[in-house]
Amino acid sequence: MSAAAGSPVKEEFSKKDIRTVMLSCVVGTTVEWYDFFLYGMAAGLVFDKLYFPTADPLIGTLLAFATFAVGFVARPIGGLVFGHIGDKIGRKTTLVTTMFIMGIATFLIGVIPSYEVIGVAAPILLIIMRIAQGVAVGGEWGGAVLMAVEYAPQGKRGFYGSFPQIGLAIGLVLGTGVFALLGGLLSDEAFLAWGWRIAFLLSAVLVGVGLFIRLKVMETPAFRKLAAVEEKATIPALELMRNRKNRRHIFLGMGSRWAEGVAFNLWAVFVIAYGTGTLKLEKNTILLAVMAAAITMVVAIPVMGKISDHIDRRKMYTVGVLILGAATYPALLLMGTGNTLVIVGTIVIVLGIFYPIIYAPEAALFSELFPTRVRYSGISVVYQVSGIFASGMTPLLLAFLLREANGGLGLIVAYILAITVVSAVCTMAIRRKDMFIDVDENDEILHHQREGSVA
Repeated sequence: MSAAAGSPVKEEFSKKDIRTVMLSCVVGTTVEWYDFFLYGMAAGLVFDKLYFPTADPLIGTLLAFATFAVGFVARPIGGLVFGHIGDKIGRKTTLVTTMFIMGIATFLIGVIPSYEVIGVAAPILLIIMRIAQGVAVGGEWGGAVLMAVEYAPQGKRGFYGSFPQIGLAIGLVLGTGVFALLGGLLSDEAFLAWGWRIAFLLSAVLVGVGLFIRLKVMETPAFRKLAAVEEKATIPALELMRNRKNRRHIFLGMGSRWAEGVAFNLWAVFVIAYGTGTLKLEKNTILLAVMAAAITMVVAIPVMGKISDHIDRRKMYTVGVLILGAATYPALLLMGTGNTLVIVGTIVIVLGIFYPIIYAPEAALFSELFPTRVRYSGISVVYQVSGIFASGMTPLLLAFLLREANGGLGLIVAYILAITVVSAVCTMAIRRKDMFIDVDENDEILHHQREGSVA
């Protein structure tokens, strides 16, 4: 099997093979994001009380969100380590390993005693497990995306690449759904004492299902072709930085990603703490609103991915960034009305419909920035390094800005608008002629001419 990622899938693979690949991508990323998001929700609802007890509740929330950010700091480590393995050994091996690590870490979070029981060891153990989560998801995203994109027929990478992105929405549905269910069935005291732990312990079941499906998948055709001609990079990370085009795409990609990471963490993570803490809304109202938005995303993501196959992905992404930026202030004002239907509708529109405009085409857009031999490392660096400031620091920074403005929205809105401008400019600065739209043709150019290989 020597056809590259751009070859028609039907020439080499049965429909069953392709369904298995797509299912493994969706299930795998669902498990990873379910585990990862549980921490974000627990940080705003539980961890501040159990692991970071202070006289000032907001300080406890800030400390809890700081550990949330630690996971994003660890993600580039996972991206580099597993990106190297993925470019050298294969996409499949890394995906099995990352899922295993994530499952163990999440399960163990569910059994860590509170600060009241073991003192300072409690937050230390929590941070260690959060680092393990970060390393795992740092390697997962790039591999899952490439498994889909490198199997995609020519002209359908946006649609196929959107399937791993659906895992984010399903993981969010499961995470918020489990938390909302437990919160509804249990008293606040029971939920805080032990109920929240059930959500983390359930990860073991999801990981078992994910591994069963993922082990059935073959390596991607693009990587097998690369291995056959022995064109794999010796040290992918070094090759990335030595090539001018690759370096440019890394920095522009990270700038583009900034708005996406901030938007998601504003409307899926920070909004939970903001709604329950500042606006004094019912916990389940916010959780159900986020869950409804995530369900909407499950439908919107593949639709937006398919649209991105028919128009310039850079322009679509830019339009999405501008829409999200412009919606921030009015959406936050609507949150403050306290009306349940208005709150749910606002979050569904912003997170469920506007956000997929940029999240759906992101996988294909970033994959087309790099050649096969360094693609896993390249997209992992773009996504995970930018994740430190684009995602991990967002809830912490927004909580800080909210406090500095005495609960006002001015500083938060100004921050979002500044990022909107940066991301829009970076996205449109990506030159279409430098992208690997035709993977085979451009890879051959890189392999034989080493275009721009000198610093």
